[in-house]
Amino acid sequence: MSSGEPTLRGRTAVVTGGGRGIGRAIALGLAAEGATVAVVSRTKEELDAVVAEAKERGGDGIALVVDCTDGPALKRAVAEAHGGAGLDILVNNVGGLIGEPGKLAALDHDDELFERNLFLNLTSAYYATRAALPRMVDGGYGRVISIGSGYATHGGGTISYSAAKHGLVGLTRALAYQVPAEITVNCLCPGWTNTAVLDWNGPEGRAGAEAKAAVHTVQGRVLEPEELAPMAVLLAGPDGAGITGQTISVDGGYKV
Repeated sequence: MSSGEPTLRGRTAVVTGGGRGIGRAIALGLAAEGATVAVVSRTKEELDAVVAEAKERGGDGIALVVDCTDGPALKRAVAEAHGGAGLDILVNNVGGLIGEPGKLAALDHDDELFERNLFLNLTSAYYATRAALPRMVDGGYGRVISIGSGYATHGGGTISYSAAKHGLVGLTRALAYQVPAEITVNCLCPGWTNTAVLDWNGPEGRAGAEAKAAVHTVQGRVLEPEELAPMAVLLAGPDGAGITGQTISVDGGYKV
């Protein structure tokens, strides 16, 4: 870092859900440090915009249009990204909430929506990681970063979302013990962050999130997605080699 040289020059990355929000911010952060980043989501226009900006920042980008709720398709995309050559960094970012609020309450939770939310927020990370790990082992370098939530370490969210995000912490800890030492596995947890998730419950949802952030965080504010990128870059690079199996929060001090 002190030399001013990009820390990720020559490294390749995959960021799921990379077209907007936290995924976009992390993808651009990695690109600014010289990485070639494959961004994965369903919306080509968003991906193309991220790729263009990645190139402007000194890295490179590839758009992969994939439905991340299709496990086999996601697994193939990660396995074949960057031509199937080395893969150094995987960011399991895709996630969010599926369904109307009234169908996600504990006493009225829709069964199908439980399964869909679990897949989006947890099982997708399994599929992507399963495809990435052999490539990391072959290359002798690997960084797996899963994006959790304040609800990965606390209660308060919908039961499907919270169960999935808690599951990411378990997945992280289990994997950290089972991969070679040159591969690190961590869970990066945002709190209230200015993304589309805040609009899930309409204007009331955003206002409610801002009110909760004011009460439940030390800093009393909603963070911007770009504030997650520096920690992700650290975990992805050589300076993060000694950090593994950890759940790290960048959340303005959520419920400390």
